[in-house]
Amino acid sequence: MNNSDNNLKQRQEIILASASARRKDLLGLMGLEFTCIPSEANENIEIVAPNDYVKLLAQRKAHDIAIKHKNACVIGSDTIVVLNNEIIGKPKDIQDAKAILKKLSGKTHTVYTGVCVITNGRELVEVDKTDVTFRKLTDKEIDNYVATGDPMDKAGAYGIQGEFCVHITHMDGNFFTVIGLPVHTLYEMLIKLNVID
Repeated sequence: MNNSDNNLKQRQEIILASASARRKDLLGLMGLEFTCIPSEANENIEIVAPNDYVKLLAQRKAHDIAIKHKNACVIGSDTIVVLNNEIIGKPKDIQDAKAILKKLSGKTHTVYTGVCVITNGRELVEVDKTDVTFRKLTDKEIDNYVATGDPMDKAGAYGIQGEFCVHITHMDGNFFTVIGLPVHTLYEMLIKLNVID
């Protein structure tokens, strides 16, 4: 992917260790050239604090690709939703998606996104978090949204950047963190590691 009008000078190849269309879009917005190689890392880990959870998974994803592409800068990322200390990932099926949305309805939850960047034997890991509040959802609204298929590949069973946006009443933090890649944090990490200038 290439944006010839960007102002960033890129010093090396960048690989996004993800198949997420949303992360691809956000990295593209930054004006960087990159390729996507989805990680096949094991995502099953023992339950730990949310901060540590997304850090560990972002690191696993980045390491999985970096070990095979030693000359590239590899970016791994992971996003979870947390309500009352319960970590909520992607729904397992339609019924799970409905149950998750019912659980989040009318409440404030926290979205955590971890980012790991590995390049030239150096590694940085950061976590960004944002509080998101839903309006009270009716069963019909939940059923209609789940029927679109949109929730099925998203942590917390919703996408803030799609039609579900009408149900978000308040957000305290960064919009892009909720989508799945805190671009402001990633930008600073890439500068710190001399990947861009």
